[in-house]
Parts: sequence; C-alpha cells; structure tokens
Amino acid sequence: MELGTRNHERPPAKVTGVILAGGRGQRMGGVDKGLKMLRGRRLIEWVIERFAPQADEVLINANQNLDTYAGFGHRVIPDEIGGFAGPLAGLHRGLTEARHELVATVPCDSPFLPLDLLARLNAALEREGADVAVAKTGDQPHPVFCLCRKRVLPGLTQFLAAGGRKIDAWYANLKVVEVPFDDDPGAFSNVNTEAELKALEGGPLSEKDPDPSPRAST
Repeated sequence: MELGTRNHERPPAKVTGVILAGGRGQRMGGVDKGLKMLRGRRLIEWVIERFAPQADEVLINANQNLDTYAGFGHRVIPDEIGGFAGPLAGLHRGLTEARHELVATVPCDSPFLPLDLLARLNAALEREGADVAVAKTGDQPHPVFCLCRKRVLPGLTQFLAAGGRKIDAWYANLKVVEVPFDDDPGAFSNVNTEAELKALEGGPLSEKDPDPSPRAST
C-alpha cells in the first residue's frame, strides 16, 4: 500500500500546520534539508503528503529557496527574527500568520510522521486544558512536533526578544501535556546526515509503512 492511500485522521478543531524548513542543515553540509531527494521526491513532499490532510491550513517556514518552496502549493513564511534563530522563530512566525487558533509544527525532514498526529495532540490538549501538546516516545519528548494555542504568542515573543532559543526553556512556564506515541516509535526520526538519507533509500519508511517502493514526484 502506498503512503498516499493511507487514512489520515483529522482533529475536530481547525488547525494551522507549520512545516519548519528554516534551518541551515549544518549536519548535512549546510544544505537545505527539506529539498533533499528521497526516492525521487523532496523530503518536504513526503512531509506535506502526510501532514497537510490533517490540517486546515498549511504554511511552510523557510529562510532560503523561497520560490522553490512556494512551488509546493502552500504559503511560505520566513522568520521575522534574523540569523536562523531555530524552530521557535518558525513557530513564532506561524503563530503570527495562522488563520486558526490552534497551530501545529513539524520539521521538514521527518518523512514518516504519524497520520493521526494532530488528532491525538488535539485530544490531549483539550482534555488537559493545556497550552501546548508535545509528542513523546518512551521518555523522549519531541517538542518540534507540537500543537499549541495562539494565546502563547505574546509570551513567546518576549522569550525570543530576550534571546531565548531553546524550546523546552520556553514552555517550562506553560501548561504542557506530553502525548505518548509508543505505538509508532520511529515516526519522529528525522534525517540529519547523508548517511541517514541513504539508509532510507532501500528500507521501509517506518514500521507502519512497510512498502519501500519509490513513488514518482507529483
């Protein structure tokens, strides 16, 4: 079964999804990781295929190759904060531009993210009345896979203005719920090196996607 034929789950609330592609890709030699090829498609194409059906709006946060990213059919939003300030800068811009009160982020280099990511994060966010829901496997949280309320924007703006950059330091003063995804522990792996990218060329994308056959770019 191909990835595009699988069932996606959508949360009941409207969500703006932000794909974070604003980094330098330093561990991959300074290249734009979202545009690296995997089985004939850009990494970000795999992410869009799995993430976009879960959201009501998708934004791409990028700081280079803006025209290329715009060609994937979603609005591109660069950081307002200069100097490649990290994922919080992308979340900040996403919160600023989002049409909806819930905003989710995922990285551009995780091609096997869960098809029910937003539904499960939203359920926990509402159940706990939290500000932020973060995916977790085992004892490891994955804070770039998060769903948050737009009301966190003023505090995030202040945190960034004071020089803060670490996600866990930012949400330390917020009500955060960690959501277990131990049924799919490999879903949050990302591609940081050429060796990791090469390893994916011949194997399954994840335990839940056993078909390694390539697909043509769309």
